[in-house]
Amino acid sequence: MGVAGSGDAGLAAAGDGDFELPKPVPEATDRTGADGVARAGVSSPPGEDAWAAQAGRPKPLHDPDPYSTPPYGEPGPWAPAPPVQHPAAPAGLSAPIPAPTTPLGTAPPAPVAPTPAADALTTPTLTPTPAPTPLEPRPAPRPPAAPEPRYDPWVAASSRERRLQGPLQQTGAGVPTEQQRRRRGRRLLVGWSLMIAVVSGGIGGVAGAWVERARPEDGVRLQPGRVPAGRAPDSVAGIAARALPSVVTLHVSGTDQADTGTGFVLDTQGHILTNNHVVAPAGSTGGDVSVTFTSGDTVKAKIVGRDSGYDLAVVQVHGVHGLAPLPLGNSDDVRVGDPVVAIGSPYDLADTVTSGIISAKERPITAGGEKGDGSDVSYVDALQTDAPINPGNSGGPLLDSRARVIGINSAIRSADGSTDPQNGQAGSIGLGFAIPVNQARRVAEELIEDGHATHPVIGVTLDMAYTGDGARIDSRSADGGPAVRAGGPGDRAGLAAGDVITEVDGQRVHTAEELIVKIRAHRPGDRLRLTVRRDGTDREIRLRLGAAEQN
Repeated sequence: MGVAGSGDAGLAAAGDGDFELPKPVPEATDRTGADGVARAGVSSPPGEDAWAAQAGRPKPLHDPDPYSTPPYGEPGPWAPAPPVQHPAAPAGLSAPIPAPTTPLGTAPPAPVAPTPAADALTTPTLTPTPAPTPLEPRPAPRPPAAPEPRYDPWVAASSRERRLQGPLQQTGAGVPTEQQRRRRGRRLLVGWSLMIAVVSGGIGGVAGAWVERARPEDGVRLQPGRVPAGRAPDSVAGIAARALPSVVTLHVSGTDQADTGTGFVLDTQGHILTNNHVVAPAGSTGGDVSVTFTSGDTVKAKIVGRDSGYDLAVVQVHGVHGLAPLPLGNSDDVRVGDPVVAIGSPYDLADTVTSGIISAKERPITAGGEKGDGSDVSYVDALQTDAPINPGNSGGPLLDSRARVIGINSAIRSADGSTDPQNGQAGSIGLGFAIPVNQARRVAEELIEDGHATHPVIGVTLDMAYTGDGARIDSRSADGGPAVRAGGPGDRAGLAAGDVITEVDGQRVHTAEELIVKIRAHRPGDRLRLTVRRDGTDREIRLRLGAAEQN
């Protein structure tokens, strides 16, 4: 039989040999007295504010909100409470650490002191605690994912973000007004109209040019020359076949004279090179010049420019399609014995082809001189050939073995000693002369561009009647002035009246005509080395060629 002492709060008798577990003792609330000492086990008097029950908490200045309006009450439906973040379990544990049950902001309950047993002989029956289960190792926690970058409005968006922004995103650019949009539309319309007009004009021009070329009645169409079958390109037949379509026959008529000559095509613009003495009858009297091609077609031509000092002239035709210019060679590379082909219209026999070789080079030839003042005298440092050249061949091409022009047939030596192909009493005796193409090219370019050619001079008057060896400077000029022009090239070089020039660049000079020919073979501005005999002593003088004031 159990005994229970009075005043014991730990155990109570329930029956023989039986014990009843102790009832929980009501928790005591800490109380602070007037002296500021906290006392335990003293219950709060009824009706006192619960906020004052906590130690050190002042009483609110207003009553609690009976409607539980945030932030004094529970969170409203528009602001749900954040979820509780439980701490992660330490590594090696299989069970997580239980979350605390004590609300935040409240003091934990005071521990309950165990009640001593009333009777040492009476002990309660306790349930044995099971042995702890060995903990299994917990896998290492997965590393947390990298946090997404926060939005920064000051960082420029990527190209993909800009595409995703769509048309609703404002970029900061000014929005054009209705008037600006209309003005922009008008500018675009004008630009497109101009572009369409330009393209249409170009297409129309191309179409018109094609139609013009396709209408043979609007002009003469020439066919290019071809080497005949079974003939080598460098044979006389091959050279003639390629060159003949570019060689023409000229018929010139004036008030009191008519003449026939030859020419050849220089370019696709219709320029034709010939001799000055061929077109001279029409040049001074305003006569007519007609050009006949190997096809038999004849067209009118006009004189572009002519020069009697070089015996060269340029005429031009229009309305002729398919012009094939003859290629120009290099006359400085010609050697004595090279084969040549001459094409012309001797005695008005068009398209006559003859062949031969280069017999000599740098032959000083003079022609003309009918005026008596020397203004119409031609001075040519010519190529000599034995290819038959007769009156009517003047102005025709002298071709090398590759059908390139190396000279312009200009003069022949007749049986009576004359070098004028028009006044000679006999035909070819094997002495023909051609103007070197290098000299003719420069003169032709100047005639096409300016209508006249420049003549290089040394600025002295020569004694044409001197019979000694060399070219002597006269004592007076033709107008009675000094023979050495003041300030001219000869004056600056130190030439004086009476000096005899015997060599030019190391080449002998025997007459005044030869000196003029050597000088005319150069350009204005070229430098020459002259050997001069003065008072029986030879000296060398260098000078720079000038240009004649008039042709």
